[in-house]
Amino acid sequence: MAIQTIFAHVSCSDLKASIGWYEKLFGKAPLRRPMPGLAEWQFTESAEVQLFEDKDKAGTSTLTLGVLPLAPERQRLVKAGLEPGPIEEADDFWIMRMRDPDGNLVVFASALRD
Repeated sequence: MAIQTIFAHVSCSDLKASIGWYEKLFGKAPLRRPMPGLAEWQFTESAEVQLFEDKDKAGTSTLTLGVLPLAPERQRLVKAGLEPGPIEEADDFWIMRMRDPDGNLVVFASALRD
């Protein structure tokens, strides 16, 4: 198997409302709306996030994002009107957690705090 791209998938209850929240999270609008109920953001040739309207599964997703460094990213999210949690130290890296409007967990992971 030669995997070329991985799509992270997040389920939401209201696509229109969730797109607004994820636009703040990612700092940009979705790149594509390839079918009803689906929005996609692309970050690199192999890193993409799909936001899919599925009321039954909304709130059960976890999205982990690697960023460098973490503290400036936290400041950007606060300025965007989102509510990221504190920066937490793990064994060899830093994390920050937050929840989207449906309760899906978004985790930021970084080797650098500042």
